[in-house]
Amino acid sequence: MLKQNPTTTDVVRAAQSAPLIAIASVIVSMALIAIGNGLMFAYIPVRLGADGFDPTWAGLIVTGLSAGGLAGCILTGPLVRRVGHARAFMVLSALIALSNAAIGAGPIPLLWIAARALYGFAICGLFIVAQSWLNDALPNSIRGRVMAVFYVAYIAGLGVGYATLALVDIHTAAASLIGITFTALSILPVGMTRLAQPPAPQAASVALRRAWRISPVGVAGMLAVGGLSMIVSGFAPIHATAKGYSQADVALLLSAMPVGTLILQIPLGWISDRTDRRYVLAGAAALATVASVLAIVFDGGALMALVVIYLIWDGASESIYALSSAHAADRAAKDELLALSSSMLFAWSLAGFIVPGIVTALSAVFGTATFIYVGIVIASAFCLFVLWRVTAGRPTPAATSGSFAPMSAQTPLPVELAFSSDETATKH
Repeated sequence: MLKQNPTTTDVVRAAQSAPLIAIASVIVSMALIAIGNGLMFAYIPVRLGADGFDPTWAGLIVTGLSAGGLAGCILTGPLVRRVGHARAFMVLSALIALSNAAIGAGPIPLLWIAARALYGFAICGLFIVAQSWLNDALPNSIRGRVMAVFYVAYIAGLGVGYATLALVDIHTAAASLIGITFTALSILPVGMTRLAQPPAPQAASVALRRAWRISPVGVAGMLAVGGLSMIVSGFAPIHATAKGYSQADVALLLSAMPVGTLILQIPLGWISDRTDRRYVLAGAAALATVASVLAIVFDGGALMALVVIYLIWDGASESIYALSSAHAADRAAKDELLALSSSMLFAWSLAGFIVPGIVTALSAVFGTATFIYVGIVIASAFCLFVLWRVTAGRPTPAATSGSFAPMSAQTPLPVELAFSSDETATKH
């Protein structure tokens, strides 16, 4: 959570407890990983399309990635308890490098599905490790600001990776080599860091029914954005490739999408701190619905029109993630935050696995534009649910527990998440 105007004493104390350069090592590592990750997200559907593979294969790869991410949410805790944060970070980074190497072997769809499932497992685990590490090292007074830098750095890295596709010869292993290179570079800052490791984490139980009682809108938002985020980021390049847009066009479209996240989240978050967050959530869902309708209207049309539409669509969808997290935290007692966060992470991961699978199955029958129609259904249904809760439920005061922090739906929630140490929990 963001705190107001940290004092010089706070910053000095933070620097004494955890050197800022050591904290920066984790952020830099994740930004480097993001560059390779963004490139691979863009490269895979374009390469499959160029080699004449049916778009269903690219959809299955997205589904495999989501399945791996769900496994990562469950298995990262035991891994960290066994080897600690630093070693877990390096192990998971090595798995991403192996995934990229498998992609470099050439377009073998079954191998690529397995490789991206491995990537999904590793990237979800990396975020849980990185965020729990940072949350343990940072004092409350600057935690929100540093975590905001963490998210922005990762989103910017994704954008750079997407844009890099325009410079790559997709008929070679260059994309995989670049991905492996940035992943290898990301290990260096963490491997040399002096940042103290947190105590071994304790598993937090998943209690969806309890989370629903605390915040129906928050849980519904995670379910909605888990599906929206995966289909927009995963199927937009598949559909654009199938529509005949060039490699450079797909790179431009994807690299513009993270800009929407950065542009929209801050003003929406500022408004949500000053009113019932549900109003803003309904507005973000409505904006996502309008953008997805426009994506159908302008489908196959002028590239720049689509760039603006997808920028808004992705930014509005990503904003639901951060707003839902803040709204749920507003309604929870401090001793409920750990179980709530882990349950919301599970809801996000579950939707991120199920919805792409549904879209893949439907796309085989109705074509690659299916994800847009599914996005309309999800965003509009969530908007209507929030409006119903506003009229039927009790009002929620503005910022009852804290203030908004920008986040990305490409990452798990910040980390008391699925795993937290008792020591870390007492800091909040």
